[in-house]
Amino acid sequence: MIRVAVDAMGGDNAPAEMVAGAVEAVSARPGIQVLLVGQEDKVNQELSKHTYSKEQIQVVNATEVIATEEPPVNAIRKKKDSSIVVGMNLVKNGEADAFVSAGSSGAILVGGQIIVGRIKGVERPPLAPLIPTEKGVSLLIDCGANVDARASHLVQFAQMGSIYMEHVMGIKNPRVAIVNIGAEEEKGNALVKETYPLLKNCEGINFTGSIEAREIPHGGADVIVCEAFVGNVILKLYEGVGATLISMVKGGMMATLRSKSAVC
Repeated sequence: MIRVAVDAMGGDNAPAEMVAGAVEAVSARPGIQVLLVGQEDKVNQELSKHTYSKEQIQVVNATEVIATEEPPVNAIRKKKDSSIVVGMNLVKNGEADAFVSAGSSGAILVGGQIIVGRIKGVERPPLAPLIPTEKGVSLLIDCGANVDARASHLVQFAQMGSIYMEHVMGIKNPRVAIVNIGAEEEKGNALVKETYPLLKNCEGINFTGSIEAREIPHGGADVIVCEAFVGNVILKLYEGVGATLISMVKGGMMATLRSKSAVC
């Protein structure tokens, strides 16, 4: 059975949403066990609202919470009984196979390196969310961890992203592209110009060349490679445009309903 430690105190609407997600997960996947890490009384209070397999969900007490605005390094060092630190120690000690958190991304990144450690050979760990596209989803890698990335880091991001999309998302021979200001090979800043030929000659990935930002929502690539500054701008623009469109659609629907009510 796969054991997944979940930070029950991280993210918006915690622990209610994290508990609800855990219950949904074990209902859909009988082969997993979820270890909900957080303030025991609060987590159990939320669990009492659900029906679930008691063998598949376990609560691990952690008295402290790392807030998103806290300096990550200090928080990891000082809050030893926080849900993030306790959860990562479960992985380190072999008591869990993975750790999931919607909390402080900085603390998760620092804790991952200090407590769990990097996979052998990996130079830098990236942050890589799945973003929606016209064709499904794409992996944006890196979106916030390495603003000073080197060419060798981007090559590893491409390799890790390709492996993830193929083995986790089930996309065979995923298309890998590097974010650029044009499709031509000679375009881009110094980092992109240095990385492009390395990706082009990298065995084991399906490198398709450069991708402009406007092609990302259309699903122009399955793995979108960039350093963290560019990736974070893309991600935040996605979030802002999405929220604006939803707001406009809701506003249009409400205006339509009001006009119909007035006619009636």
